[in-house]
Amino acid sequence: MRHGRVKERARILVVGGGYVGTYTALRLQRRLKRDLGRGEAEITVVTPDPYMTYQPFLPEAAAGAISPRHVVVPLRRVLDRCRVVIGEATAVDHATRTATVRTPATEEEGTDGRRIEYDELVLAPGSVARTLPIPGLADHAIGFKTVEEAIGLRNHVLEQMDIASSTRDPDVRDAALTFVFVGGGYAGVEALGELEDMARYATRYYHNVRPEDMKWILVEASDRILPEVGEEMGRYTVTELRRRNIDVRLETRLDSCADRVAVLSDGSRFPTRTVVWTAGVKPHPVLAATDLPLNERGRLRCTAELAVEGVAHAWAAGDAAAVPDVTAEEKGRECAPNAQHALRQAKVLGDNVVHALRGEPLETYAHKYAGSVASLGLHKGVAQIYGRKLKGYPAWFMHRTYHLSRVPTFNRKARVAAEWTLAGLFKREIVSLGSLEHPRAEFELAAGGKPSHDPPHNPKGSS
Repeated sequence: MRHGRVKERARILVVGGGYVGTYTALRLQRRLKRDLGRGEAEITVVTPDPYMTYQPFLPEAAAGAISPRHVVVPLRRVLDRCRVVIGEATAVDHATRTATVRTPATEEEGTDGRRIEYDELVLAPGSVARTLPIPGLADHAIGFKTVEEAIGLRNHVLEQMDIASSTRDPDVRDAALTFVFVGGGYAGVEALGELEDMARYATRYYHNVRPEDMKWILVEASDRILPEVGEEMGRYTVTELRRRNIDVRLETRLDSCADRVAVLSDGSRFPTRTVVWTAGVKPHPVLAATDLPLNERGRLRCTAELAVEGVAHAWAAGDAAAVPDVTAEEKGRECAPNAQHALRQAKVLGDNVVHALRGEPLETYAHKYAGSVASLGLHKGVAQIYGRKLKGYPAWFMHRTYHLSRVPTFNRKARVAAEWTLAGLFKREIVSLGSLEHPRAEFELAAGGKPSHDPPHNPKGSS
């Protein structure tokens, strides 16, 4: 067998179209370009969406600093040598090298899903929101993991400002202008910081809504926020948020949000129409529907080479994988499930799959954590890079620079950079396109039907 070619025809299945899935597939199609052209390899990517969402830009998309279409990467375009299957993997039987996938056509076909056979498996389904059995949470809260949620939250915040501006009922006004965010990690802090900054700017166009009329509340169960940027920078972030009249409640939990009232564990009660839940994630449910080894937290047990422990031809990385951190002084420590590790793991994972196919030695994943960056709104941020601490504009600039460098494809980088440049020359857009969430609402009313959702301007906020 000639060096550099796969030993035999290989069918590679990548489950997941997030960071790890997309970047691994990109790496594979580059490394296996000739094999794919000769029909000696086949890459199939199973993903519920035809795009990858670059999640670090979701807060800016919610604030209108970036167009939502530039936060997503079209998979069929960038993975042009892969077969992209839109669907959700519901089970994996690695013993028979078969995955069950539920597609949009599954229900019409009257089947449980289609079966996809493979030789090499890359499991990268990511994570899902970790929720708790809190009264009212499922009925009234909104998450912040998808571009749809980011757009919906932006529209919702501006809609609440419209309600507050037009009502004569002080209770309705107060509830509309109260925004509760639960979770002091990246998602919660950055979403709150960007949206508060946007709403503060928008008040200049309302004759009867001022920044001080709004209540922004951040609820965090632990004694600190943004643990990734270090204790000192976490304290600075709390100080910065409170300076902007944001109410930061540490060591506090959300006990209920039933009847549009947020009840906190410290006894506080806030009538509100907005509860944003960003209190952590958990492994994707498909992991429990496999015959692969999981750890006590439900993540796949993996080696430092990103292979599933004790199993041949199975690989994983990112949120779904418990990967040992070989650079850590503390033995047994795992790599943090964050974007910085996921992007680098995907490169090594893709290379190792190719190495395995060609009978070559595998690489060990080793990356010493470089630091963290977080945005708190336009020109505001915190960062800790290689031990150096940055605040304000320098940290915000570092945040944008770092994440722009990690966006896949030059085309997407150029679009984001161009949009940022134009945004610096023109005023912010503060338009709420609420009909995006319910595009058939007006037609249903015109046709004499009943809307399939609650009216967007329900003054009492009943569900």
